[in-house]
Amino acid sequence: MRPSERILVVDDESSISGAMKVILGEQGYEVKTAESVGQATTILNGRPFDLVFTDLKLPDASGIDLLGQIKSDTPDTEVILMTAHGSLDVTIEAIKRGAYYYIEKPFVPDQVVMLAQRALEAAAFRRENQTLKRVLSSEDEAFGIIGRSPKMRQIYDTIRATAAADASVLIEGESGTGKELIARAFHLQGTRADRPFVCINCAAIPRDLIESELFGYKKGAFTGADRDKRGLMETASGGTLLLDEIGEMPVHLQTKLLRVLQQRKLRRVGDEQELDVDFKLISATNRDTLQAIQQGELREDLYYRISTIKIKVPPLRERLDDLVLLAERFLERYSKKYNKHIVGIAQPTFALLTRYPWPGNVRELESVVEHAVLFCQGEQLEPQNLPEHIQAARSSRFRCDVLPYMTLEEIERDVIEQTLERTGGNVKKTAEILSLHRPTLYRKLRSYGIKGKRAVS
Repeated sequence: MRPSERILVVDDESSISGAMKVILGEQGYEVKTAESVGQATTILNGRPFDLVFTDLKLPDASGIDLLGQIKSDTPDTEVILMTAHGSLDVTIEAIKRGAYYYIEKPFVPDQVVMLAQRALEAAAFRRENQTLKRVLSSEDEAFGIIGRSPKMRQIYDTIRATAAADASVLIEGESGTGKELIARAFHLQGTRADRPFVCINCAAIPRDLIESELFGYKKGAFTGADRDKRGLMETASGGTLLLDEIGEMPVHLQTKLLRVLQQRKLRRVGDEQELDVDFKLISATNRDTLQAIQQGELREDLYYRISTIKIKVPPLRERLDDLVLLAERFLERYSKKYNKHIVGIAQPTFALLTRYPWPGNVRELESVVEHAVLFCQGEQLEPQNLPEHIQAARSSRFRCDVLPYMTLEEIERDVIEQTLERTGGNVKKTAEILSLHRPTLYRKLRSYGIKGKRAVS
């Protein structure tokens, strides 16, 4: 709980507002009370409140009127309505207008505390997202990459520190992790940003054509060579060349590439003349480079030449902190593309997304969100909108070895530790995956002596 969390209770029955002040005050909140909309307005015109409990019926106006005023003046303030039995229809309408929830009179202290905790957590989460989106927008302008997890921040730091240099860069990571985006960020942050950025996928070009594509050829060099053609390395001269999946390049071409990197000269196929070239080389691969060297598929001398700066891109399952940001950005993109009014992603949907292992990484997540947008009929992405293999994650829990005579507490501790490890210590994400309220999870962490860190994204 933040020290500045302030709650206003508005009720013309002093016994109720007084009791709530005591109940919430015991939880460490700063609590003020008011007996009417007018009095509440005066108080609210001072320092803003994080949460307002208001009775539906007040002497000078209704709680609905106060709700509208609060949402107009301070949209981030959460509002919980206190209602008498039988006014549920009005309450539901209030929720549609922005109320967080309602509580029926008479109520017990635990209900008040639980609702306050949930509402304040929702408000804090929204503020956190807004702050991160502002930071993210500045990151997007610089890098074009979505991600604020610690591992991604390390990559940003490396780009900032080294992009201006012409040193070769090797980017390693699974398919779909965004290696090309990182390569483009190096280019855009460097001194060659206004020059060409040329990308060639070594795995996508037939092996008998890759040499002529890279080096170009002289007219008459082979059957069908009816004119001179510039190669991609020549096209990239002055700018940046990305050799994606460099581990798929034939070994004999790796020797020629090494010579180009050492001498800054190349010779077109069938030509006797050498041409000067000057490009920054970025290589990318989804393979284990050391294993490829041992298997004779990647020259060791070339590896050392292309890996002056080495980047390891984490798979999505290792940066679940970024999943919400990525999913929301894809939702925004495809809602606009398909002209659908979808404003958010339901919490159960997020829970499924965080349980799935994402073998296809960010690329797979984008495809899943696009699928969900196409099938969504409401204003939120629901679990049933997801592809079937993602929905199957509903029953996919961590496997925990249960040894003979383990107690329930020991099993629970193991599950919490494994989930924390998977989320990189992110308490918020761990609570979502395990369907626990964060205060409950914090209590269990203290009880079991497990150290977790507060989520930052």
